[in-house]
Amino acid sequence: MSERATMERVVRHATISHFFLLLGYKIFSFYFPLFLIAQGFSLPQVGFTYLLIYLPIALTAPFAGILNHRVNPVLLASLGIGGYGVYALAMLVVPGTVLFYAAQVFLGISAALFVTSFRSVLMGSHLRQPEQAFGWFYSAPFYVDAIAPALGAILIWQFGFPGVFFVSMFIHAGNGLYTFFALRKTGSSLLDTTPVRTMIVNYGTVARGLLSRPVLPLLLPAFSILLVAGFYNSFFVLFLKDLGWSQNLILVFGSVFAVLFFPVSLFVIHRLGRQTTFGNVFRGGLLYGGSSLMFAFGGMLWSFGGALLFMVARSFGGLMVNAGRSGLLSRLFPNLPEETGAVDTVFAPLGRALGALGAGLLIGVVGYSFLFAGGGVFIVAVLLLSWFLRKRAQGAIARRAFFR
Repeated sequence: MSERATMERVVRHATISHFFLLLGYKIFSFYFPLFLIAQGFSLPQVGFTYLLIYLPIALTAPFAGILNHRVNPVLLASLGIGGYGVYALAMLVVPGTVLFYAAQVFLGISAALFVTSFRSVLMGSHLRQPEQAFGWFYSAPFYVDAIAPALGAILIWQFGFPGVFFVSMFIHAGNGLYTFFALRKTGSSLLDTTPVRTMIVNYGTVARGLLSRPVLPLLLPAFSILLVAGFYNSFFVLFLKDLGWSQNLILVFGSVFAVLFFPVSLFVIHRLGRQTTFGNVFRGGLLYGGSSLMFAFGGMLWSFGGALLFMVARSFGGLMVNAGRSGLLSRLFPNLPEETGAVDTVFAPLGRALGALGAGLLIGVVGYSFLFAGGGVFIVAVLLLSWFLRKRAQGAIARRAFFR
């Protein structure tokens, strides 16, 4: 098998595995904010619940990166998938608030194992077009959204939540086996005997690289978008409900959006390899922040069609930025895939965790519209700052070259 065919196989299997992981989770998670509100959770408690899911991902990712040196990362990813299945079981039997919150932490740890390990596999495969590869990997959630809400609704209607949790466990069990047997040889080739002290030094190398003048202007807008994504992940569905949308209309909205975004995602993936990393991040950020501002202040956009257009634009921009960020890190540290994969994993959940917590605290004071508008203003301001920092960095490099 040629090197190109091998790389394509890795990307294909990684995307399929990501698809089924999210299918098993999203058949019930789409309704999660509504479920929490129905259980009597306040808006700050909703934000805190998402914090308990996302923050453990960020805290666990560096340790998962260390394990990836010693344990087949595909095995660790498969164990992470199994953790999602255990979480579904826990939702069937867990009584009480404390154990419920503990289950969210366990889910976050499982997610860290899966995402960190797969990022290590993709980065360690030295892909020729890492932006496109991560574009496929990050597009899996949008494909899932086309069927998961509808499938979950049918299962809940027929069998209640016990039925949907049981099907979730079945999906995760099958996906864990598929992932392990499809990619175990690829994961084995990434194992090494790097001392732990060297791994820690490697983390320092990656951290210094991220804070360098050429790289920081790209990571600031990427992180700002993740913060605002935490707003939408936690409260967008509740916002639609606050507008008077019925649960059935929200369900139809989610499915129609995912179907429409499928061809859009293919266009984005095709474009990712044709633009510079800064172009992907900056243009994607402008689209994300600008659409957020328009949606927040445009009452006419709160219609079904307007909300659909907004979601497509926001997701378009988010996919460009996320794939650009991971592709950049893959290119910067080609010989440190485990550490780079772990650091990249920290970014997304940490941003979403802080965004969800902040939104939960602010939304009761400023309301949905101003919260989303503030997120758009924040993104645009960070993009302008990043553009200024990048110009300064380029000017400094030019001056050093002139005086040599």
